[in-house]
Amino acid sequence: MDYRRLKDLPEELLPRERLFQYGADALSNREILAILLRTGVKGENVLDFSERLLTETGGLSGLARLTVHELTRYRGMGTAKAAELKAALELGRRSVSSDPLVRPVINSPQDIAHLVMEEMRYLDREHFRVVSLSTKNHVLGISPISVGSLNSSLVHPRECFKEAIRRNSNAIILLHNHPSGDPTPSNEDIDVTRRLSDGGQILGIEVLDHVIIGDNRYISLKERGIL
Repeated sequence: MDYRRLKDLPEELLPRERLFQYGADALSNREILAILLRTGVKGENVLDFSERLLTETGGLSGLARLTVHELTRYRGMGTAKAAELKAALELGRRSVSSDPLVRPVINSPQDIAHLVMEEMRYLDREHFRVVSLSTKNHVLGISPISVGSLNSSLVHPRECFKEAIRRNSNAIILLHNHPSGDPTPSNEDIDVTRRLSDGGQILGIEVLDHVIIGDNRYISLKERGIL
C-alpha cells in the first residue's frame, strides 16, 4: 500500500514512535532525518522527502558538507528547515570531536589531511585553522582562526595560540585550504608559518606542521623542508 500521508502509516512505523519504542539506534538515516524535518512537501510525506534529500545530496556526508544557503536550493528546504538541519549536523560533529575516546591521533600529514579533506576541499574561501594536540598527538580540538586570503594581519599569533593554551596543548598543526584546488604554498603562507613557528618556540608549544588542503590534494610544509 502506498502511504502518501504520514498519518496514514500504522503507528508502529512512524519514525518518532519507533524512536520512543526502540531507541535512536534502531532508526534508519531516513527516519532520523524525517524527525528533524518534521513535515514533508506537496506530493511527498516527510519520509519520502527525507529519502529524496539523502539521495540528491549523496547521503549524510553530502548533507554535512552543504552550507545553509546550498541546502535551500533543494525543493522543500526553506531557510528555517535548512538552519535547523545544519545545526543538528554540526552538533553531532562536535559531540564526536569532543569525545576523548574517539579523538583521532595525528602521526603524519596524511592523517590530518584525511581528517579534514572532505570538508575543506569544497570551501570557496581560505579558512585558516589550528589543530591542538596532546602529548600523545590526540586531537584536542580544531579552532577556526580566520576566513579570507592568508596574510599576517588576519593570522595573529595571539589568536592562533589562545585555544592551544586553553586546551593545555603540547603542539599544534596549522591548517588552511586553497579554494583554487592547488595546494602549492605561497610566499605569504611560508612567512606566516615561520612567524607562528617562532611564536610557538617562545610559548613552548611546538608548531609541528602546516598542511595546505587543495582539491583532493595536500601539501605539508614540514615534508617540503620549509618548517
